[in-house]
Amino acid sequence: MSLAGKTIVMSGGSRGIGLAIALRAARDGANVVLLAKTAEPHPKLEGTVHTAAAEIERAGGAALAVVGDVRVDADVTRAVDAAVERFGGIDIVVNNASAIDLSPTERLDMKRYDLMQDINVRGTFLLSKTAVAHLRKAANPHILTLSPPLNPAPHWAGRHLGYTLAKYGMSLCTIGLAEEFAAEGIAANSLWPRTLIDTAAVRNILGGADRARSPQIVADAAHAILTRDARECTGNLFIDDEVLAAGGATDLSVYGPPAEDLERDIFID
Repeated sequence: MSLAGKTIVMSGGSRGIGLAIALRAARDGANVVLLAKTAEPHPKLEGTVHTAAAEIERAGGAALAVVGDVRVDADVTRAVDAAVERFGGIDIVVNNASAIDLSPTERLDMKRYDLMQDINVRGTFLLSKTAVAHLRKAANPHILTLSPPLNPAPHWAGRHLGYTLAKYGMSLCTIGLAEEFAAEGIAANSLWPRTLIDTAAVRNILGGADRARSPQIVADAAHAILTRDARECTGNLFIDDEVLAAGGATDLSVYGPPAEDLERDIFID
């Protein structure tokens, strides 16, 4: 299956994994609506919502840049309405926007805690909720959230409780949405990389981009999920290389260093 003619609404996407997913869809001829805050160049972060839209157009898709904040109800509604007005409907929602702070509990400022909750959990819930009425009308509707498996091992919560709560909240949204809308054929799945991914967050916060894979592995896995039958593929907390292996792709060398040189991502034991 192809994403040609499908309309995707994505939170974030100015750079990194979100942009890679958008560009992969664009190569099929998809329409991509980006709701992102970065309207002007940032001194430490490459790309804006406008440069991302231009890249999507060059890749073969149609793009619409909406400057806004996934935490703001009116901005989310505006992005969803703009997608419907420009492209006639919505087929896919990608909850890509996320905030990260790995500080331990005593050192985590509550403003940062609230930011992670508002972007990661509330933003995922809000964008999904706002788009549902339009997803109902789509032929193969999907909600894809970039969030991890729900790993109950205590060491993950113990290392960075605030961030773990925010990311696991996104995954709980996936499970709840999948169950709530299963009868209507709206799929909800999560996707997470097995290894570190070479993004600005990894370089600036975690370090070790030389032990990371390209964002393209997540983009290819997302494409594989979004082209599956929504009624038969829902409620999953996927890992990127497992998705690709299910499709027959076992040689992952195109995405980066050999497996033995890679560092596993957070929440992957």
